[in-house]
Amino acid sequence: MTSPAALPVIDPARTALLAMDLQGGILPLVPDPDALVERVKGAIADVRAAGGAIGYVRVAFTEDDWAAIPETNKSFSPLAAAKRNHHEDPDTQVDARIAPEDGDIVVRKVRIGAASTTDLYERLRERGIDTLILSGISTSGVVLSTLTDAADRDYRVIVLSDGVADRDQEVHRVLLEKVFPMRSYVIDITELRELLGAA
Repeated sequence: MTSPAALPVIDPARTALLAMDLQGGILPLVPDPDALVERVKGAIADVRAAGGAIGYVRVAFTEDDWAAIPETNKSFSPLAAAKRNHHEDPDTQVDARIAPEDGDIVVRKVRIGAASTTDLYERLRERGIDTLILSGISTSGVVLSTLTDAADRDYRVIVLSDGVADRDQEVHRVLLEKVFPMRSYVIDITELRELLGAA
């Protein structure tokens, strides 16, 4: 966790919270998914109230997407072969408890990271966003990939320690305690509320 003294000053108007892969087919893979969704719901409300942007990332495929995945892709070729996660499948939709609202950013991806197969960064630039708050599933998947890419693009990145989850608790712990602090600020949702209020 980032010490309070080391936290940055952020401008909520230039901040976006990303809720990533919080969808029906993925939520059951982590411990206590309902509590996770409720915590993220609270963070979304806090960021909205402070004037920040909300972005939603979901993983889902069209028939053309499946056809374009080569067998060299260890993560996604089995999904393509099994024709899983079709973009119209209810299990690929954002959980209804945190459903997008008018004006929110919503992207559909076909790889692990939030941006490599989407126009996410273009849409963030249009809004003048320089700070990203990351939440979602999984810590070792979309969160790790998006954090690394966003940090390389010079975004200020904040990871919500209680707004991310992974099926492997040891990997989750190591990432939050050892890896993420080298590239981002790691705080919990209570600290986020304080950070937004102090801006």
